[in-house]
Amino acid sequence: MTVLINTTPPTNSGGVANHYKGLKEYWTEEVHYNYIGGRKNVPGSIIIWYDLIKLIWKLIAIKPDLVLLNPSLRKGAIKRDGLFLRVSKIFGKNTVVFFHGWNQELAKEISNSPYKFIKLFNKADKILVLASAFKEQLKDWGITKPISLTTTKVDDELVSQFVITEKKYTKTILFLARIEKAKGIFIALDAFKTIKEVVTDARMIIAGNGNALNEAKNYVKSSKLRDINFTGYLREEELIQTYIQSDLYILPTYGEGMPTSVLEAMSFGLPVISRPVGGMVDFFENGKMGYLVNSFSPEDFAKRVIEILLEKEKHQATGRYNFQYAKEHFYASHVAREMEKHFYEVVTL
Repeated sequence: MTVLINTTPPTNSGGVANHYKGLKEYWTEEVHYNYIGGRKNVPGSIIIWYDLIKLIWKLIAIKPDLVLLNPSLRKGAIKRDGLFLRVSKIFGKNTVVFFHGWNQELAKEISNSPYKFIKLFNKADKILVLASAFKEQLKDWGITKPISLTTTKVDDELVSQFVITEKKYTKTILFLARIEKAKGIFIALDAFKTIKEVVTDARMIIAGNGNALNEAKNYVKSSKLRDINFTGYLREEELIQTYIQSDLYILPTYGEGMPTSVLEAMSFGLPVISRPVGGMVDFFENGKMGYLVNSFSPEDFAKRVIEILLEKEKHQATGRYNFQYAKEHFYASHVAREMEKHFYEVVTL
């Protein structure tokens, strides 16, 4: 089976590029990547026609059995990949569409008038999404083609040197995400205030960059919060060491698809305290993996963090369970095999 995957270039810092970069060495079938979108400082809206011509050339030259398109639910991506879908079907190719991000504002617009979306994306042979909620929304709009759940991934190499039995569970809390309000950074900081009142030796690492980074630093300073370390953006070895040094992961996010940081944290044996959003609700075992908190209250998050940090046996058991679960479900080697099963289902219809 020959597969052609449309994806953004590996130099792109986005989730789609990272996803396929990590899967590349684990495909067992003949898989070709066709890099699309804005690159070399040229916006995607300008380069789309070059990308279209390149796609047509690859459809002719490679003769793939299946084409995989990877939009997010955003206006620009839908227009671009809708065009690519039409072209792929004109060439008679089996075509799968994998929606990565899910913009709720655009979803509301489509719900009010889904006709154009349905007319276009019902041309796909199969659709992949990251959450059952997204699947149900597509069905409500009128998509009649098969829809399946998939996941993001953890690079096998990222955790290859990590030994779970050597993990010493102490009291370092990790927030690793874009530093912005939508990721819940200020909920996490307010939760930490309460945590410190009970767990006086707790520490917090805040990793990442974002538009609220300076505001968050100023908030920590004005609130006189202690034992918080801002690391900035972390590259691979720094990222590995930060996960190893941490003992619990917190992400009070307002919305997600399937956050890779949660899967990575689990792979390093960290209990997770987050919210019931996106694909997490489809696999997360509340109480066994940590907790999904159904509120935005810092006190509610603090309560769950304190509960785990003060119960050593539960802390360790939760972390080890997460490590094993991630190993069995989220490693790139596993995700590549699962995606190939989706491809086979379409090609053999």
